[in-house]
Order: sequence, then C-alpha cells, then structure tokens
Amino acid sequence: MSTTTEAPTREELVQRAAGLVPLIRKHAAWQEENRRLHDETVAAIEEAGLFKLRTPRRYGGYEVDTRTLVAVATELGRGDASTAWVTSVLWIPTWLAGLFPDEAQDEVFAVPHARVCGTNSVGGTAVPTDGGFVVNGSWHFISGAHHAQWQEIAVVVVRPDAEPEPIMALVPIGSLEIVDDWYTTGLTATGSVTTVARDLFIPSSHIIPMSAAMIPQGLSQGNADSPVWRTPAALNAAASGVGAAVGVAKSARDEFFDRLPGRKITYTEYENQSEAPVTHLKVGTALMKIEQAEFHAYHAADLVDTKAATGAEWTLEERARVRADHGWATRLAKEAVDIFASASGGTSIYRDVPIQRIVRDVNAMSLHGLINPDTNTELYGRVVCGLGPNTLFV
Repeated sequence: MSTTTEAPTREELVQRAAGLVPLIRKHAAWQEENRRLHDETVAAIEEAGLFKLRTPRRYGGYEVDTRTLVAVATELGRGDASTAWVTSVLWIPTWLAGLFPDEAQDEVFAVPHARVCGTNSVGGTAVPTDGGFVVNGSWHFISGAHHAQWQEIAVVVVRPDAEPEPIMALVPIGSLEIVDDWYTTGLTATGSVTTVARDLFIPSSHIIPMSAAMIPQGLSQGNADSPVWRTPAALNAAASGVGAAVGVAKSARDEFFDRLPGRKITYTEYENQSEAPVTHLKVGTALMKIEQAEFHAYHAADLVDTKAATGAEWTLEERARVRADHGWATRLAKEAVDIFASASGGTSIYRDVPIQRIVRDVNAMSLHGLINPDTNTELYGRVVCGLGPNTLFV
C-alpha cells in the first residue's frame, strides 16, 4: 500500500546529517577494521530518513533534488568517507528502481526505508524463459550490499536469433551469494563486496532495457510525471555521489585544525605550527581547493536539477560537463586532503589518527571508473572539440 510523504526541507535534512557526525566518527575506526558500516551507524541514518532521499514519495520517500543530495552527502562525509559513500551509492540504484515497472516497485518498496544497492557494469548473462529470464553472473564493488534488501544488476540477454541486449534487473539480495572479498587500502568500511547469481530466475516485471536508464525512459507510470526521473542515469550517479568527496575534504580540514593547537614543527624554532608562514600557505591553499570542489559539485547538481525541472533536452556538452564536474570536485578534494595531511606531521601516520584514513579513502574515491578526474576531463574536452563520446555512460 502506497502513501505520499511530505519531504523535510533541505535545511532540515542537512541538519539531521550534521547531527550524525559525532556518532559516525565514533564508529569510523571500528567500521574500517570490520570492513562494513556499524549497525548503529546504519540505524541512525535510517532514523534520520537519509536512505530514502530518492525513494518515490508514494512509498514514503522524499524525492529530493540533487542539490540536497550534495549537501547531505557533504555533511556525512565530514563524519566518515565510507559512510557518506555507502549512503550516496545507495541513493543511485534506489533511484534506478524508480524507472522499473510499478509492479516491481511495489515489491521493492514494500518495507519502509528500503535500500537498493547495485551497479551499471554488465557482469552476467540472461537467457529468456517462460515469464522472465535465468541469470548467471557476478558483480564487483557492490557498496552497501551488507545493508541492502535488493540489488540492481546489469546483464546481457543472449538469444540465438538476435543481437545481445543489455538489460537491468532488480533482485532480492538474499537470492545472491555474497563473496567477502573486500580487502582494500581505502573506503574499506564500504563493504563493497562481490555478488554472484547462479541460475537465478528473474520475472519480466523486474527487468528494463539498459537504454531505459541511460536516456532515461522509464517504464513506471507512478513516476512518469516526476522531474526526479528525467535525468540520464550516468549523470544522476555523478551528481548524487559528488558530495561525498567534498565532505571528506572538510573532514581533513576539521581533523587538521583539531590537532593544530599546541603543535610545533619539529627540528625548527617554531614552537607553534600555527605561527609558521608555510602553515598559512598550506591552509589557505587547501581551503580554496575545498571551495573550488564545492563549486564543481553544486554546478553539476544545479545543471541536473534545472534540466529535470524544465524537461529541456540535454546537449552532449552538458552531459560531459556533469561528468567533468564530478572528476574535478574529486581531484580538488583529494588535493586539499593531501595538503592537510602533508602538514600534519609524523604522528599522523598512526592508525588512531583519522587523517591517514582520510587520505586513503579519498584516493580510493578518485580511482573509481566513473569518477577518475583524468578520464572525465578527457571526455569533456573530447566532446567540446566536436568528437563523439567514447562511452555510453554520459
């Protein structure tokens, strides 16, 4: 049974996220050690309603705009990179679920605070059978799999008399095998494990063509008039996830200034690091980079929101620019983190000092295939120079 919910204001949601920062920081070390989010962290985010920012309103969700996602993820990132990452990533396949037939959505969102993990990367094959498809495959880097009820997967339909066709499907997470292979140097607490399907039957109601997400051209009647589901999937993902990087840079800022009072610069005459011109130069540069990262994050969000609200057609340059904004926000955030880390002294390499984890986490973010700054900047420059994109994810 569906119900329409009045969404809290952006300011209220940001305040809720900011209020969780102390709890998130409290569990950050445990989360890294155990390679997943703490149950108390997940419960707190759920209670704050932050998992349902992209759940349709008729199922009790909020359907917020992209600018709100950036602002909320930024606050969560101030607490912990992995927590912000998982929350942000769950927004994306939850949004994708809103493109599926309403019959599938009725099942996915039957429970309050439903969480959907997933990937757009094709990892298996689907063979047609009566009423649906039989799927075999595996999918890597499934962030939040430990905390989701459903997974969105991408496979290729194999038919003897037709060209292969990429599709997306929604499956209960319990129907998949989880391979605990997430042993990494960064974003360790995201628990981005591998999932496996073996001869899994998926009904036709839980499947859409991949092109329906890329364009997008969803099969949902209930969401057909909502501007939230007018954005191409790759751009929705970019604008939804970019806030986490900005928040991580701000966490490095917070950590640096927390440790600054009373610190000296060893083997120099500076008894107070805060009095050294080199500190002033580093701090000023890092803070400017964070502001620049915020600019790119909100530029992407505002472009997505404006296009969604007006229904205007996307130009290829605009699509590539959103990808470029994501890359540059992450690049600048990483540069800011590196500056704060370089000014944090030798003691900052101890495992109980958060700055070393922050460095590893933001580096892991920058390596993601859809985020990599060089890849995204090349794509933007290529399009501006009049060439077609060399990727479908734009």
